[in-house]
Amino acid sequence: MGDILIKILVCFIAGAGAGIGTGFAGMSAAAVIGPMLITFLGIPAYDAVGIGLISDVLASLVSAYTYKKSGNLDVKNSIPLLVSVLVVTMIGSFVGSLLPEQAMSGTMQIALIIIGLRFLLKPVNKTREQLAAGSPKSRLIKAIVGGACIGFICGFVGAGGGMMLLLVLTSFLGYPMHLAVGTSVFIMAFTALTGGISHFVIGGMPDILCLALCVVFTLIWARIAAKIANKATAKTLNRVVGAVMIVTSVVILAVNHL
Repeated sequence: MGDILIKILVCFIAGAGAGIGTGFAGMSAAAVIGPMLITFLGIPAYDAVGIGLISDVLASLVSAYTYKKSGNLDVKNSIPLLVSVLVVTMIGSFVGSLLPEQAMSGTMQIALIIIGLRFLLKPVNKTREQLAAGSPKSRLIKAIVGGACIGFICGFVGAGGGMMLLLVLTSFLGYPMHLAVGTSVFIMAFTALTGGISHFVIGGMPDILCLALCVVFTLIWARIAAKIANKATAKTLNRVVGAVMIVTSVVILAVNHL
């Protein structure tokens, strides 16, 4: 009984952190869930990543739907990026299976802190007019190249996909902040599903109770966070996104190394 309560508590905390990160910043749920399950429940790293990716699917979909209702989702122009990410995610997932006990990289968390500081110190202030004025050909090339990099990271370590998507959408494709987060979670739903299925096909089914708990808790908190984010100003959302990235990374580094 005690072990089950501990499992529920760990999954609740992991799901809450993952859901808030997804809803506010379009982050991958696996970036939070993976280290928590590995450290506190002793779940094998490859299984933990798979649970995090599947938890990301519904959370990202409900977040994307919330952003879409507020007009902050660009489906049409995100397709090349989505296809590129999906194809390379499967490759990254296979490569990751060769190192099943590799936990989340500290380098990834440091990168997340740096990107979080970027949003805090230099907020994204792009407009939809500026986005529309850009070269379609240039945007297409950047989307394909950026998607390939994102897909490999997401498939290999089960984390970093959302972070990199947000960076590519805002810094390279010129998306406004709300539109970038909404489009990011839309793409992450498909990349997470692809990566999660690949993990389970290669490594087998993980702990079913942990999977169910993480999916439910992540979904609930992602919905709450997305609703709040869509009501915030672009400046506030920049600050929240930066803060969420930094706090999440610091906590994960502490969990892994303390």
